[in-house]
Amino acid sequence: MQYMIHPIATVSNSRNVIKDDNWGEILSTIELTDYMHEASLKGIEDFSHLEIIFYFDKVSDAQIQYEARHPRNNKDYPEVGIFAQRGKNRPNKLGNTIVELLEVKHRTLIVKGLDAIDGTPIIDIKPVMNEFLPKSDVKQPAWSTDLMKSYWA
Repeated sequence: MQYMIHPIATVSNSRNVIKDDNWGEILSTIELTDYMHEASLKGIEDFSHLEIIFYFDKVSDAQIQYEARHPRNNKDYPEVGIFAQRGKNRPNKLGNTIVELLEVKHRTLIVKGLDAIDGTPIIDIKPVMNEFLPKSDVKQPAWSTDLMKSYWA
């Protein structure tokens, strides 16, 4: 079974090279595609954060990981499956990030902390609600904390 998904928006920002770190201060504009109506954003300004689902369109099929590997190819980290990491070389090439919403301007959103490069297609936008956040403490291995130490710097 296959599905057809059409982008609803596109990212514009200063990052045009895929790079793993320093995403925290990146400001991005998310502009709706022509077929999306401006009214689809009505009320979104009442939320402080959004969940952005996007498509890693620059990842080639040859780069897709189906098995285990060392995150960032760093042998200091354990070999783990693609679903135990957040790398871009995923089977369906989907990424998602929670961003801070700074401003809404007609058909565009200005956000902070989106780890998607300029031109990335946006698949969906969802408001972040406390009721959908984890109810208990988040557990993660030490290697993932180390890997992420400069990601949002």
